[in-house]
Parts: sequence; structure tokens; C-alpha cells
Amino acid sequence: MIDHIGIRTADFDRAKAFYDRAMAPLGASLLMMVPPEHTDGVKVGGYGRDRPVYWLSEGAPASEPKHIAFTANTRDEVDAFYRAALEAGGRDNGAPGPRPHYHPDYYGAFVFDPDGNNVEAVCHRPV
Repeated sequence: MIDHIGIRTADFDRAKAFYDRAMAPLGASLLMMVPPEHTDGVKVGGYGRDRPVYWLSEGAPASEPKHIAFTANTRDEVDAFYRAALEAGGRDNGAPGPRPHYHPDYYGAFVFDPDGNNVEAVCHRPV
């Protein structure tokens, strides 16, 4: 139902470095930077697997942090996302593991990104 989503970041280069590393284990990467002549000089970049679906924009972050969950194909990808995100400067908000209170096959990990957003990788497949 959601085609794409975007957030603003106080420090685009720091956020980009974080997401470059955190997205890699999920098979996603920065796929495009919008030319600055189309953004009034603001840095805007889109991440995804085959097309941009998660957009970072330079600017004051929202007053309330957001929760964003990215699909992982395997539990190993969730684990690798968590490690990469922490190594990239993210802060722990829930180590990888089952979350059966959501549903029996829910396996997720949570980190705070550089702007304080709660970023998650989740796999819904059974073991």
C-alpha cells in the first residue's frame, strides 16, 4: 500500500553513512541523488533494492522520531542489519530476536538512527 516514504535528517552526510552500511545487509543501497537544481540545493537521496522507496532529505528532522521497518528476507539479514547499524553509529533499541507477541514468525531488530528514529529490520518467514 505504501509506495515510498521520506524523512528529514539534520546531518545528511552522517545519515547517509549510517544508511549506506545499515541497508547493505538487506540488499538495499542508495540508488539515486536528486539533482540539486530540482531541490533548491537540498541534498535528497533515495534508497531501495530495485527503485528508491526510502528517501532522506537534508533539513530539520520531525519533532517526533519516526518508526520505520525494513523487510529482511532472512533472519540472518536481520542479524547483519543490526550489527552493521551499530557499527555505523546506531544505538541499540532491541537486539535481534523473536517477537511472538506480534505473530509467531516475527523476527526483528531495532536501532536508533543518527536522528533518533527507531529503525527496524524484520523477517516474517518461519524458521
